[in-house]
Amino acid sequence: MPTYPYLKIDHVDKSFKRGSTETEVLKDITLGIEQGEYVSIIGHSGCGKSTLLNLVAGLLPVSAGCVLLENKEVNEPGPDRAVVFQNHSLLPWLTVYANVKLAVDKVFGGVKSRQERHDWVMHNLDLVQMAHAKDKRPAEISGGMKQRVGLARALAMEPKVLLLDEPFGALDALTRAHLQDSVMAIHSKLGNTVMMITHDVDEAVLLSDRIVMMTNGPAARIGEILDVPLARPRKRLQLAADATYLKCRQRVLEFLYERHHFVEAA
Repeated sequence: MPTYPYLKIDHVDKSFKRGSTETEVLKDITLGIEQGEYVSIIGHSGCGKSTLLNLVAGLLPVSAGCVLLENKEVNEPGPDRAVVFQNHSLLPWLTVYANVKLAVDKVFGGVKSRQERHDWVMHNLDLVQMAHAKDKRPAEISGGMKQRVGLARALAMEPKVLLLDEPFGALDALTRAHLQDSVMAIHSKLGNTVMMITHDVDEAVLLSDRIVMMTNGPAARIGEILDVPLARPRKRLQLAADATYLKCRQRVLEFLYERHHFVEAA
């Protein structure tokens, strides 16, 4: 039997039309992601990272090529691909519990009993250490806590692929570090498949199995894919002096720095 990647982005192009002007954002993107793999997409602003994530989420149609999940074409949003955006996108009038329950009811309304759905909401709030705040509304909790709730809501859908669009980008350094550690622990526990957009080199190296480095837009391509051969579980402080970690970090920085020079020369 032929083998195929769990998630495959197959010769994908994406263009946007505005009147008579057409802008090519992504060109000939081919990438396979295996089940349980954590892959980061990194590149300068405007290289189409978020566009690529939106294509996988089914929020945008491809212009050419296709996105396949378990060898089935992706052409619309679905609960098998849950997205966590930089902006938490919680409903402000609902409690933490109700925000997660909304997703659980939508996905499992017909298959889990009321009690099972309640237990599942609490299980996922526990996973992100937010069960204690279940009755609070978004305005009553910090930015980092909001992102934890957004993560719980995404995980509660039991997605085949978790899509993270710079989920820690708006947070202070300490909160960001705590959330990165939480995501690593959850990934270790669940073995879920994750595709993350980031512009943070240390974050990419710390969390990822592979880092996909994009060339500058327009018509951005995959410039290089870097394996991150660091054993898991990973400890942030131990890695600070780890030769492999430093080598991976240096290679990503070199790639981005080269691209930065291209931007300045243009």
